[in-house]
Amino acid sequence: MVDVSAVLGRLPDIRGDLTELYEDLHANPELSFAEHRTAAEVARRLEALGLEVATGVGRTGVVGVLRNGDGPTALLRADFDALPVLEQTGLDYASTKRGTDPDGNDVPVMHACGHDMHVTCLIGALDLLVHARESWSGTVLAVFQPAEEIGAGARAMVEDGLFERFGTPDVCLGQHVFPFPAGTVGWLSGPSMSAADGLRVTLFGRGAHGSQPENSVDPVVLAAATVMRLQTVVSREIAAADRAVVTVGAIRAGTKDNIIPDQAELRINVRSFAEPVRERAIAAIKRIVRAEAAASGAEREPEFEPIHDFPVLVNDPDATERTAAALRKQLGDGNVNRLDPVTGSEDVGIFGTAAGAPTCYWMFGGVDPDAFAAAERAGTRARDIPSNHSPFFAPVVEPTLTTGVTAMTTAALEWLG
Repeated sequence: MVDVSAVLGRLPDIRGDLTELYEDLHANPELSFAEHRTAAEVARRLEALGLEVATGVGRTGVVGVLRNGDGPTALLRADFDALPVLEQTGLDYASTKRGTDPDGNDVPVMHACGHDMHVTCLIGALDLLVHARESWSGTVLAVFQPAEEIGAGARAMVEDGLFERFGTPDVCLGQHVFPFPAGTVGWLSGPSMSAADGLRVTLFGRGAHGSQPENSVDPVVLAAATVMRLQTVVSREIAAADRAVVTVGAIRAGTKDNIIPDQAELRINVRSFAEPVRERAIAAIKRIVRAEAAASGAEREPEFEPIHDFPVLVNDPDATERTAAALRKQLGDGNVNRLDPVTGSEDVGIFGTAAGAPTCYWMFGGVDPDAFAAAERAGTRARDIPSNHSPFFAPVVEPTLTTGVTAMTTAALEWLG
């Protein structure tokens, strides 16, 4: 049996270096498929650890292979893209970076979802595994994935021959920092994170002078009516026993207060856990959009364009029970808890599906435990604890980092053994 604690004994020696890496990554975020600096730093560190390294996998992805004799192959995954968010954390290492989004717009960039922490924890776990080769056997397939935020990175790496080039894993392991107490881990089994569909909807009106609305078909009013009516999709068309979310995340129209534009754009996000629910929600959205356009007298049918799609993340029950048991043994029963399904989305399951291997994906906390407890007592958790994608989201470095490295190392050793 592997002495996991002995393997983890090296962690205090590398904690300072990992902290510096995390702060550097946080200060230098990059958007999806633009993670060139991040990929170069990851590749440099993997090479220094002695792994076989390949870059440019799925455009900007990095793969490290650590072979250590006969045994299972465990895929360990970390994503590394950031978001178009203006950071407001006030940290000394806060991002001031900017980037160009897929539409060509100059935007602020922030690691508002913790992918910098994911990378750091996987680098730390690999360091521990390299220096404890006598404790395990098999192959580690370390996958540093681009473009998770747009649901394209895992698919791009698979289509670029990930498994044909580097071998097929027996299990796919991954983790995500989440807004609950640092030092704890949450696990999910079965359908664990929702499918997500992004839609770009273009509404066509007829432009006119702002002083003569009678000459127009106003797409701004059409957009406003559509947004309000879309609120009924979940509340009136999806059964209470089913989970679904419909969010209009962006409205874009017009250039000036006295010009009625000729079109407006909505960006709509749909979350679901079951294909019939997904189909019903999307069909309802299209029906409502078309009906509101007709009611407004629009002379041209709306257009619908998919932006992205994520499949439901399904954690294999047996693999999850096995991994959770190992985590409980290492971190303590009280620090490893079962979670309800999450309406956030992840593309990590694409690796397991493509490989025909079980997927196990868990959460680890990133919030100062005292701050979390205080917010819980005051009933202000939603207000005072920033969630992923918030401009204020910033995991406390410790014990978040130690927990993430411990969890990934423990899970890997459970499967390598």
